[in-house]
Amino acid sequence: MSTDRQASLGRGLAPRLMLAQVLVLGASVLTASLVAAFVGPPLFHQHMLEAGHVPNSPELAHIEEAYRDSAFVSLGVALAFALVCAAAVTWYVTRRLQAPLGALAKAAREVSRGHLGARVGDFGSGVEFDELGRAFNLMASQLEQTEDTRRRLLSDLAHELRTPIATLTVYCEGLRDGVTTWSSDTERVMTEQTERLARLAADLDDVSRAEEGRLGLERSVRPVRDLLWSAFQAKREAFARRGVELLADVDDAPDVDVDVDPRRLGQVLDNLLANALRHSHAGGTVRLSARTSDGTLEISVADTGDGMSADQLPHVFERFYRGDTARDRDRAGSGLGLTISRAIADAHQGSLEADSPGPGRGSTFTLTLPTFTRLPH
Repeated sequence: MSTDRQASLGRGLAPRLMLAQVLVLGASVLTASLVAAFVGPPLFHQHMLEAGHVPNSPELAHIEEAYRDSAFVSLGVALAFALVCAAAVTWYVTRRLQAPLGALAKAAREVSRGHLGARVGDFGSGVEFDELGRAFNLMASQLEQTEDTRRRLLSDLAHELRTPIATLTVYCEGLRDGVTTWSSDTERVMTEQTERLARLAADLDDVSRAEEGRLGLERSVRPVRDLLWSAFQAKREAFARRGVELLADVDDAPDVDVDVDPRRLGQVLDNLLANALRHSHAGGTVRLSARTSDGTLEISVADTGDGMSADQLPHVFERFYRGDTARDRDRAGSGLGLTISRAIADAHQGSLEADSPGPGRGSTFTLTLPTFTRLPH
């Protein structure tokens, strides 16, 4: 057996538990011995005198000596029995503790080696150990989900980069070989693809900073009607070009204020309206509205477009996720707009949810924010 192994055993749970029990037993026996030596004999002597024994008689001395001997023998036997019981208890408790701790250590080593599927079962060693096992399993599950997300992100990112890079490569090779000449169409294509790459890089930076809690907000108190009107004005021409009617219920919006970053909240509304436009057809309608409910503000963007199935709804806020219709119709977006929007909503202590009655029946995105209450002067 190696020196490290021997040292590890010496620092193990069983020796420490046994040492602790021996120390407690030693202190208890020492206390009992001192009491038996200094308190017991005088009390026994006093009782013997009260029982009628003559002081300093040989009989009394013999009885008191027998008392002392029996007391110390009893203490010795009790100590030996207690040590045996302590050893048995130490063995039992150690066995009960080593099994769950060993399982946890083994699972932790597996996780450290990258095997994130490692889990522990119910130990049956008490509520505390079962709770510890559940906490470990939850941690491992979250690590596994994070790793899956990372892998999917890298895969999706590679997929998103492939098209603009391939387009730029083809045009550069064509220009170099003289197959393609520099023209307005060439400039337009290369500018679009370069802007797409720049937009993707900026959106990735926004997502990273938002999810890491590094999204700086420059808050100010703004009327909700001003925010709705600004969002409507920014997207009105884009909707008109596509033949989609954009309605903004500004006058019917509640007369309340919100403490937000106007630029970031404008980014959220712009993303929601752009998403609604992407999934709408000519002749469709998109409505921007707001209402209050239980001290919160709900801003809704409802469209009459493609809608979503129940299977699509849980994924709409995932990075690079697009519905099939969006993939076919518009590849200009980075696929990160809704992800960024939800992160911004979370940074404002709000939420962003999606709902749809089904494919072809439109969708509704609802942004919820706490309203701002002005303190009386």
